[in-house]
Amino acid sequence: MSMTLPVPLDDAGSMRTPASAAEPRTYEVRTFGCQMNVHDSERISGLLEDAGLRRIEHGQADVVVFNTCAVRENADNKLYGNLGMLKAIKETHPGMQIAVGGCLAQKDRDTILAKAPWVDAVFGTHNIGSLPALLDRARHNQDAQLEILESLDVFPSTLPTRRESVYAGWVSISVGCNNTCTFCIVPSLRGKERDRRPGEILAEIEALVADGAVEVTLLGQNVNSYGVEFGDRGAFAKLLRACGTIEGLERVRFTSPHPAAFTDDVIDAMAETPNVMPQLHMPLQSGSDRVLKAMRRSYRSSRFLGILDRVRERMPDAAISTDIIVGFPGETDEDFQATLDVVEQSRFATAFTFQYSKRPGTPAADLPDQLPKAVVQERFERLTALQDRIAREENARQVGRLVEVLVTDQQGRKGGETHRLTGRARDQRLVHFSVPQGGEVPRPGDVVTVPVTEAASFHLLSDPTIAEYSLRRSRAGDAWDRSQAESCGVPAPADGTVRGVSLGMPALPVRGNAG
Repeated sequence: MSMTLPVPLDDAGSMRTPASAAEPRTYEVRTFGCQMNVHDSERISGLLEDAGLRRIEHGQADVVVFNTCAVRENADNKLYGNLGMLKAIKETHPGMQIAVGGCLAQKDRDTILAKAPWVDAVFGTHNIGSLPALLDRARHNQDAQLEILESLDVFPSTLPTRRESVYAGWVSISVGCNNTCTFCIVPSLRGKERDRRPGEILAEIEALVADGAVEVTLLGQNVNSYGVEFGDRGAFAKLLRACGTIEGLERVRFTSPHPAAFTDDVIDAMAETPNVMPQLHMPLQSGSDRVLKAMRRSYRSSRFLGILDRVRERMPDAAISTDIIVGFPGETDEDFQATLDVVEQSRFATAFTFQYSKRPGTPAADLPDQLPKAVVQERFERLTALQDRIAREENARQVGRLVEVLVTDQQGRKGGETHRLTGRARDQRLVHFSVPQGGEVPRPGDVVTVPVTEAASFHLLSDPTIAEYSLRRSRAGDAWDRSQAESCGVPAPADGTVRGVSLGMPALPVRGNAG
């Protein structure tokens, strides 16, 4: 357990470390939920570091921030369980502070302080930038601070950022959502959609690339409706094409679109822009038209399948992933069979499958015919078995192909045993590969070209010969070297350049990874 000297406040009430203190205060951010929360956590980390705190890798932090999710089942139980464990630690850790932000904070507000009065600050999705000031006031006033705004005060992308890795990064193009899906609480917590101006987005991407990134993912609750706020329904396709003009940007991805607003100009932009990857995440949610109507998803299965057909016509090797909810209220055996039929036709490379659970505050929570847990579980197992088979078959089609893999700093569960490294192919498939004897070991951010030698449901394997192995050292790999030199004190690269690195896109876990 780390111990710190008391940290005085300056005349403005800001945290500052005494000149005699050996170390600044430390912080830890614990993130739950979606890509938006991961992206927000990078901003939270940046704000805390801008205030003079240092992220801790091991031991107990002086400031612990929970960035919460209200979508997942039992999200509140997980939060209060974690807060309960920290209560005793805080009592023995002078000056320790706890903050709670994110979607659950936006929803529950006063409930958090009522249940966990030892929390020092509660902030919402619209005022991330207020966190340092709230922590300052809590220390100064010796009282918990609660600040929840109903609309965005500052677009999060303007805040300081501590990115998690150097080779890729999230770039938010919008926040909020204008849809009214009955199972989703996001619009009430994130608000109506707000779009950034294209110039701001492109400037952020160019800055990431200048720092060494070679991949970006455009992020929004509904990315393909981008531009509606400022009156340009073709703005998203234009943005993709503009990304294609940025020198040094090798891979562009986006998540998540909505089938109802997905138009052919976006498909054309994907197919005609070389650095836009042949990969698409298209949420299905249900294959039953009756259930889609009850969900207020303004498309039907025929439209969904038509989009996939047009994408594959322009990009035959595109890998398509999806989200599916099993057991929505009133779902019949016939409805569920319709979902199985659409999944069979769609041939998804990956599917993120969820058992429906009631989320307070959503219209679906009050619908009749909530299904028994046993029924939902049985259907869930049938769906995942089907999708696992399809994914295995689709991956088997990759055997023998050469794939270009962007090496990551992640490792498969068996990486220590097999000594394989891990990366992502252009179509986002997970690839575990070995470096043949005599081959140069790549750095995270470098690119290798290898043949697929084996396939499973959730990953591809490559054990190339030296003749089959090709390595391209990249600017992102150079940036990785610089970041390691700065963080670990190892010698810098030959050019002697050492810079603070503020880039990164954490990897999304895929169920059943191995390698």
